Amino acid sequence: MDLSPRHISPDHFSGRGRLVLRNARCPAALFAETLPPVLSCDADGAVLVDLVLDGDVVAAVVPTGSGMADRILDLDGRHIWPLLVDAHTHLDKGHIIGRAPDSGGTHAGARDATDTDRRTHWQRDDLLRRMEFGLGCAESHGVAAIRTHLDSHEGQAETSWAAFADLRDRWANRIALQGVALVPLDCYRGDYGRQLADLVASHGGLLGGVTRASGGEHGQGLDDLDALLDTLFRLAGERDLDVDLHVDEAARSGALLHVADATLRHGFEGRVACGHCCSLSLLSEDEAANVIACVASAGIAIISLPTVNMYLQDRADAVTPRWRGVTAVKELQAAGIRVAVAGDNCRDPFYAYGDHDMLDTWRQAVRILHLDHPYGDAAGLAGPVPAGIMGLEAGAIGPGRQADLMILEAWTLDQVIARPHADRLIIRAGRAAAHRPPSYRALGIEFR
Repeated sequence: MDLSPRHISPDHFSGRGRLVLRNARCPAALFAETLPPVLSCDADGAVLVDLVLDGDVVAAVVPTGSGMADRILDLDGRHIWPLLVDAHTHLDKGHIIGRAPDSGGTHAGARDATDTDRRTHWQRDDLLRRMEFGLGCAESHGVAAIRTHLDSHEGQAETSWAAFADLRDRWANRIALQGVALVPLDCYRGDYGRQLADLVASHGGLLGGVTRASGGEHGQGLDDLDALLDTLFRLAGERDLDVDLHVDEAARSGALLHVADATLRHGFEGRVACGHCCSLSLLSEDEAANVIACVASAGIAIISLPTVNMYLQDRADAVTPRWRGVTAVKELQAAGIRVAVAGDNCRDPFYAYGDHDMLDTWRQAVRILHLDHPYGDAAGLAGPVPAGIMGLEAGAIGPGRQADLMILEAWTLDQVIARPHADRLIIRAGRAAAHRPPSYRALGIEFR
């Protein structure tokens, strides 16, 4: 039965039987396997294929016109993408904008405002309500997996990690979740550092932190950074935990080079991710090349958070910002380093906007980072690359993989980028998903 391409109805996707999605267009960077030579890319780096769905999985990816089944749905060249992956978020901070004190839009102000809100409100029910709201937004937009950093200060960590564990269990078949401890690095000194590492290990999380001291302004006061990193990596190694750090976000500092050295010193190659790394873009060409070479040797993955960093960086009263707030993505990629983009904060003092929508994050990243003309493998920064960083089979289309897809009313990548695609059709396990973003009333928070 041939189905009309004029309207792609959710009714076509029941999650049962075989269905061929004919003339499906997808960026080559979003496939799990190398495509056969017979499939040639268009000017955007995308290919036309037939996707053969068998129940809840993709049974085959074949040249267009060759897929066979009783039901054939012609997508007429529309873009079809896998569900995307957000490898750096802060679900526990989310959706407190308006409740927390005004931050002034600065990094220091955001930190202080969040600290105040945490001490006042972050009990289990509040965390669960806001984190669940964030997951509901992400689900409606087609996010397959999230890695969230969790503020893990003494007196807060047990509550936040228990709430996260509850959510991870409840959402196990909807969004894959990973947790990372977030504290200033000096918090790992002494008894609390060991206690926190044990807590994280009991939840199957990652050790992480910010390369600044408690109360240190923009990364200052870290004369003993190498010693602090040694403590962190020793705790992680003893518990076989990977590491994910916030590095050089708001400072013109050089912590990334220290992290690379520590990664090599402790044999953690391929097990470390660093978010932000903004000051790398301010170095001279020779200095940046040296740091990038060390990062490549250490196998560190880099996660850029362009929307949040452009919101925070270089903000001052009556001054137009000069600092773009992104890392050297193209240079890192050229060195063979895995680079992803992610959403970071959402409607909190660190970023007043957002809706946990990775397609929107990717669209903005392409424009901010100039990942176009040509697009090349830019799409991979929101799919298979972050999935690989998280060690998950997600964010890509391939035979044997779950049929987690989104269909867009777009035929070219400029069309994908031009519109927000509120009408995207989300398919999870071969079945059309009817989820809509939750109402803000669900937050149950009184705002100013």
